[in-house]
Amino acid sequence: MILDADIKAQLAQYLQMLEGDVLLKVSAGSDEVSRDMLALVDELATMSPRIKVENAELQRTPSFSVNRIGEDTGVIFAGVPLGHEFTSLVLALLQVSGRAPKVDQKVIDQVKSIKGEYHFESYVSLSCHNCPDVVQALNVMSVLNPNISHTMIDGAAFKEEVESKNIMAVPTVFLNGEEFGGGRMSLEEILAKMGSAPDASEFANKEPFDVLVVGGGPAGASAAIYTARKGIRTGIIAERFGGQIMDTMSIENFISVKSTEGPKLAASLEEHVKDYDIDVMNLQRAKRLEKKDLIEIELENGAVLKSKAVILSTGARWRNVGVPGEAEFKNKGVAYCPHCDGPLFAGKKVAVIGGGNSGIEAAIDLAGIVEHVTVLEFNPELKADSVLQDRLYSLPNVTVLMNVQTKEITGTDKVNGITYVERDTEEEKHIELAGVFVQIGLVPNTDWLGETVERTRMGEIVVDNRGATNIPGLFAAGDCTNTPYKQIIISMGSGANAALGAFDYLIRN
Repeated sequence: MILDADIKAQLAQYLQMLEGDVLLKVSAGSDEVSRDMLALVDELATMSPRIKVENAELQRTPSFSVNRIGEDTGVIFAGVPLGHEFTSLVLALLQVSGRAPKVDQKVIDQVKSIKGEYHFESYVSLSCHNCPDVVQALNVMSVLNPNISHTMIDGAAFKEEVESKNIMAVPTVFLNGEEFGGGRMSLEEILAKMGSAPDASEFANKEPFDVLVVGGGPAGASAAIYTARKGIRTGIIAERFGGQIMDTMSIENFISVKSTEGPKLAASLEEHVKDYDIDVMNLQRAKRLEKKDLIEIELENGAVLKSKAVILSTGARWRNVGVPGEAEFKNKGVAYCPHCDGPLFAGKKVAVIGGGNSGIEAAIDLAGIVEHVTVLEFNPELKADSVLQDRLYSLPNVTVLMNVQTKEITGTDKVNGITYVERDTEEEKHIELAGVFVQIGLVPNTDWLGETVERTRMGEIVVDNRGATNIPGLFAAGDCTNTPYKQIIISMGSGANAALGAFDYLIRN
């Protein structure tokens, strides 16, 4: 039995929602992955009379396709879609059976209008929390448009194929045999990449907002909800909803929620925002801010939005080491997400740069997958919590190097090692390895502001106790500000604080 009792109980409820018959066409061999896949398919068939199974010859073995009776939908799973991809399988079954996907009608119309043949392949890890977004988006496109097909490929089950294509990060998407993109992508982002993005004309006739929020992470969502509840005209510009928490695997310090995952929390935030009359402008990036009678925000697509007050909540991103080889080998051995990309380095040697909590957590996770982990820390001691350090030092396949400075990440077409300098002796050393995971903290997303807003030397926006900046009517919240602690719960509080500050400003002016 491949599914445990709890999952089977949940699955049974979902399978009752199937609206039509579904045919699983299976291509299996005698290997272990094939046996697991057959066990999964058989369990599904025994749980619902609407699921039929037949043998077939598909491009890859082991794999199976999910079809309507008499119609190939182009939804294929190569490998066993468990782990984070189990939800992708359940949604594929429901949507192929006729259940409408939870997607805006405007997006559905966009997908249906696509002409030409598009064959997508996405390479994933079952432990990757970014991959299901891509898999589910491409499956929806395949269900809605007969000219589109999609195969999810578990990299661990097709190692030779992954290595022959030099794939060292997931998700990696190929379109018609050519590399199309990598990393988390929403359905809207995929459509934009295919040339179907909203242009500046869609924003031309928007009336000025009372409050415009720039950024869709926890601080931005919180700010927008608070201002909307005051009954004032609110807009929110989000490059991607959820922001940095979309890259956060486990959240265990969000008070009242014992444990959750970043993408789940992001989905809840977006759902909550959409409960209010908030103009949500997704996939938009701010380029320039100017204070006139109103505050003007120019977007990268050329559109200019105006507002009486603005709340900046642009968050932060992973800090780069800034050494030769880092940019050149990004996704070719240089990685930032151990959960996503760790399985691609199974049985190999890797390094983690950074001795804080995120670095040591990454090293612990990777030690269970790879042959050996070397941790490089710039300071003479690790900064991680003692409980994490104790766990790290108990592992037999981890080496910790402290008081060292990374000098270069080396390689040819992909990473083959790392060069570092011992800071006390100035001796230069090199380690041969296949991957480098960078975990050295955050840098605020405020470069686009230039000199218009007062910032610290680290680039953080300076705010007072109401979230106000040095520009009247301009407020800021969350990780892009000089708040001393960068935590989800603090960002949400600062978003609410800035919203109340902005509302107070509007009343008085």
